[in-house]
Parts: sequence; C-alpha cells; structure tokens
Amino acid sequence: MKRYAVIGLGNFGFHAAKALYEDGNEVVAIDLDKARVHAIDPHATEAIVLDATDKEAVKALGLENMDGVIVSTGTKISTSILICLYLQEMGVKRILAKALDEDHGKILKRVGATEIIHPERDMALRVSRSLSRPNVLDFIPLAEDYDLVQVGPPKEFIGKTLMELNLRAKYNVHIIAINELVPENFVLVPPASFVIKDSDVLIMLGKSADIKKIKALK
Repeated sequence: MKRYAVIGLGNFGFHAAKALYEDGNEVVAIDLDKARVHAIDPHATEAIVLDATDKEAVKALGLENMDGVIVSTGTKISTSILICLYLQEMGVKRILAKALDEDHGKILKRVGATEIIHPERDMALRVSRSLSRPNVLDFIPLAEDYDLVQVGPPKEFIGKTLMELNLRAKYNVHIIAINELVPENFVLVPPASFVIKDSDVLIMLGKSADIKKIKALK
C-alpha cells in the first residue's frame, strides 16, 4: 500500500484522490474549501481543511513521508508555485503538479515539481491517438471481473526472474508486457529469464481479486 496526498480538490484533484483511494492506497486530501473536503471524505483516508500556502501547517502533516503529492490548485498560479516550493524544501521526493499552460509548467519544474500534468492537453492526445493509432488491447472484451492494469513491482519481486516468481501458478495472473523506465524500453511478452527491476512497470492481465492480492504486497 502506498501513501499519497492531494492538495486542491477541484474536479481533477477530487477524481485523482478518489481513484487512488479506490485502488487501495492511503490518501490524504487537502483543500481550503470545507464543502470540497466534505465531498471527498468518503473517498479518502483523511480529508483536511487547510490552507496549503501556510508553510508551517503543511509541514506539520509530514508529507515528506508520502510516496507522492499531487498539487492541483485553481487558476491562481502563485498558489501552486508556492506550494511546490514548500514541498520541495520539506523533502517531498515526488511532486506531481497540474499546470495551466507550458510556461506555468516550466516554473513549477524550477521550484521543485518532479512531474507536470496538463490535463486537457494530455486527454486530447490520448483521445486523438486512440482514434488514429488504435491499440488492439482496446478491442479485447474483458469479462466483468477481469482487469488489464499497470502495476509497479512489489519489493519481493525485485531482482527475481519471471520464472522464479511463477505468477501464473501463484496468483493466476499473466504479465503480457513490461515497460522499462530505466533505460526506456517496452518488452512485449517478456521471456521467463526477464529480471524485474524497481523501475519497471508490469502490464498484467488477470482477475480483479488476484491483481488486488499483488497490489497488497506493496
């Protein structure tokens, strides 16, 4: 189980927090608006009314221990810049910040954001590419209780080959591809001799319940 914080609970922040929580992660949701915090409360581990530009208040939350913090504040650019700066100074290792435009994204990078999110642009690219470059996986009719997901490897998988892990026998799941991030490489139908690294992303097919068991190992 991983731990995340989401600062700013507008449409993007709300759905990001909810999705992370539904995937079995611990989620701390933060916003200055009481109504937004109340709305996310059933879909988060903890929902907090707090001004994230108050450095001392944010520091007291211990966000440096999180696996990642998503900054999704409104249209006031200075707010997200200040929050990212504070998080970087606190030692948060992974800061994912929503940018309003390219220049805003460049500034967020300079003050500590490790990943920049452009929701409208990214969704437009995804939709366009699904039309112009359809993926055969999109047309596989999965049964209701099956999932095709991307999963980071649990610690006990790292350094072992797929043959040693024997996931099909132990968990009844199939690794159909591996996305290597370091160095960047996509391995379709990896061989049994493939050694799992902590930077790999496993593309896994199986029953929802079986995949949840693997996620729980984290």
